[in-house]
Amino acid sequence: MKRLAALLFLLAACGGPPATKVEERIECAVDGAADFERVCVVERTAGREILFTLRSPSGGFRRLAATRDGRGVTAADGAEPATVTIVGPGLIEVAIGADRYRLPARVR
Repeated sequence: MKRLAALLFLLAACGGPPATKVEERIECAVDGAADFERVCVVERTAGREILFTLRSPSGGFRRLAATRDGRGVTAADGAEPATVTIVGPGLIEVAIGADRYRLPARVR
């Protein structure tokens, strides 16, 4: 649990000038699926804050906001909170409701 408190979430595509958008394919298991597939797209928008839009092939999406307090990311909209779990070196899993996403991360 202490490791999660020290989580710093940075996608591998980080960088670039303010207000840029970067897209990358990621593994996800959405709508309660058991298996992960690399079919979702994450859009990283950097500006005043870093926002991530996670898009599924069905057209659904979730928004996350990067935090600076060690939690990594939080749900940026909706009523369901984001749960972050470290699943391996350089990889986290973010669960929101019945949707799960695997994202590259730097853990401190």
